[in-house]
Amino acid sequence: MNFILRALRLLGIVTWVGGLIFFAFVEAPTAFHVMGTTRQFAELIDGSITTLNRMGHAAGLIFVIATVLLWMRSATRMRRFLLTQIVLVVLMIAATIYVQHGIIPAMERDRAAVGGDIAAIASSNPFRTDFDRLHSLSEKFEGSALFLGLGVILLMAAESRRATGT
Repeated sequence: MNFILRALRLLGIVTWVGGLIFFAFVEAPTAFHVMGTTRQFAELIDGSITTLNRMGHAAGLIFVIATVLLWMRSATRMRRFLLTQIVLVVLMIAATIYVQHGIIPAMERDRAAVGGDIAAIASSNPFRTDFDRLHSLSEKFEGSALFLGLGVILLMAAESRRATGT
């Protein structure tokens, strides 16, 4: 049973962190290079980040459930690592929920207010200024989720080291 729980945890966090890395370093830059800041680019990025966040929430939930079950079966000295990992994943989920339900809808309102193409208006336009601020904020929250996930991976590595005594 512990093997299955550990495998589920690993699959969950690697899937989510890998998706964040792929999105940030492959898909978004490639789409920007190929499409520029067109409406199609915005739709692709919005659809991708929405799917990635939903996938992350599911992976995070699986991770938390498996970790709680593992925590209940673990020795006291291992519980601190597991609890810290749970907290970090819950923070990842919270960050991406905020992006998905707070920031992205506000960005879409700004985009709709200017007719759909935010890049076509002057950077001094209040809607463009707000959109750019929100975009920067979304990058920070998604980036935070990535770094929290990397922290979880490092804690998982330390957990196995601690268990073996090396």
